[in-house]
Amino acid sequence: MSAARKTHALVVAGPTCSGKSALALDLAERLGGEVINADSMQVYRELRVLTARPSPADEARVPHALYGVRPADEAASVAWWRREALLAMRRSEQAGRIPILCGGTGLYLAALTQGLADIPDPGEAARAEARRLLRELGPAGLHARLADADAATADRLRPSDSQRLARAWEVWRGTGLGLAAWLDRSAGTEDFPWTVHAILLDPPRQALRDAIALRFDAMIRNGALAELDALLARRLDPALPVMRAHGVPELAAYRTGTIDLAEARRLTCAATGQYTKRQATWFRHRHIAAPTALHRLIARYEGRAQLSESLSWVESQFILSAG
Repeated sequence: MSAARKTHALVVAGPTCSGKSALALDLAERLGGEVINADSMQVYRELRVLTARPSPADEARVPHALYGVRPADEAASVAWWRREALLAMRRSEQAGRIPILCGGTGLYLAALTQGLADIPDPGEAARAEARRLLRELGPAGLHARLADADAATADRLRPSDSQRLARAWEVWRGTGLGLAAWLDRSAGTEDFPWTVHAILLDPPRQALRDAIALRFDAMIRNGALAELDALLARRLDPALPVMRAHGVPELAAYRTGTIDLAEARRLTCAATGQYTKRQATWFRHRHIAAPTALHRLIARYEGRAQLSESLSWVESQFILSAG
């Protein structure tokens, strides 16, 4: 890799089950890169199967970073991930490799390239109110209340994401400005020392639905239930992110006898499908790299054959633009 290309990085983004990991792995092999995780659930070490983390065989093919590095009982923040991702990118560059960030967590990718908002402390009163409303209304109820007060932020959050919903409420109540507004205010204000080439995977909806169902079946075959049992045995706080990962609440209900496995499959696939819709909308309407240094490459495909065709095109485009 030439010296001129050492400040360039790739981002492979898109909805869950869109083929990001496969493309990132292939590009890392062909370009001499390192795959850096940009998925908020794949950072947890206890969720290899349930989050479809790269397999040990995949990790042996090329260097990987920030996969399975966080314990389940420690919630990972955006600020923590951004700090670790920048360090991993710099280490990749120093080793002569191209950093290839792979994931579908839009908030992570936006924070990486645009920086983090300098949000004032909302204060203990606002925090206490957020915790009280979460207890009284539940996550879905708090999401509905937030939608009335701060629709822009509510639109970016899952109704089940209790941790982020409470944070959003306390920010709005304590600062008078919504979390989304604070984040948008900070966009592009921080110097970002990388040129990012963003590859957005945008497969058809039916292809995603099929892939989601296949992934669930593969998870069950590959030990998801044993992984879940080990997680449940720890009796973790249900508000922790790991306890809300797709498949965890549904399979936990199956383990307690509340629902059967077929229903757990249906609910998991439905929840994941809804999440991919929100992901796709977010990526289509927001920059996922620094606006002043953006090369966005759109890869649309329905299967592995078309993904392979896209690979050569992406590789040639990156080499040309990175010089």
